[in-house]
Amino acid sequence: MEQYKQEFIEFMLECQVLKFGDFTLKSGRKSPFFMNAGAYVTGAQLRKLGEYYAKAIHDHYGLDFDVLFGPAYKGIPLSVATTMAISELYGKEIRYCSNRKEVKDHGDTGILLGSKLKDGDKVVIIEDVTTSGKSIEETFPIIKAQANVEVIGLMVSLNRMERGLETEKSALEEIQSKYGFGANAIVTMEDVVACLHNKLYKGTVYIDDTLKAAIDAYYEQYGAK
Repeated sequence: MEQYKQEFIEFMLECQVLKFGDFTLKSGRKSPFFMNAGAYVTGAQLRKLGEYYAKAIHDHYGLDFDVLFGPAYKGIPLSVATTMAISELYGKEIRYCSNRKEVKDHGDTGILLGSKLKDGDKVVIIEDVTTSGKSIEETFPIIKAQANVEVIGLMVSLNRMERGLETEKSALEEIQSKYGFGANAIVTMEDVVACLHNKLYKGTVYIDDTLKAAIDAYYEQYGAK
């Protein structure tokens, strides 16, 4: 596992973004783990988060793209922080763009925040986590309606490795086959378990044998095939 991936897992724990216990997800599934990107709240946290995203985007897609699109609402700070990190780490200027939930009819009108999309733009979409793929169903038509752009990939922070909406594949695999662009994550839950199972981090074992068994049972029921 690359060093930045292990550091990112530890970073999620420190920011209390990744938690273990008993959670009910929006989908109704009972999960032994939960990730909430809304818990990144300080400037220092967002700066580091942007750097992890930037490194993963660079690894998977390179830097030959023009716009980083972050769907409202959580994608807005992600796109801003990551374009800043790409500039600082790699010296490449990428425009950020997000959508509004409601179309604005005065001042800076339209549905977009940040950069406008232009014909020929290459776009990477950035999100926090994709459980079922439903958010891309909403986001992709918005992007394509603005200009004749090429979406080259999606980057999320954590691949939960669960079945998507329509098949036994993971949500990211389903997105990739349905839309024809790459779909990747900084880390997977498999990475998280490998990093934390029965290992002490700052005095705590976050995934002991009992929790590992609960995670295994969860994937037996909901995991991608």
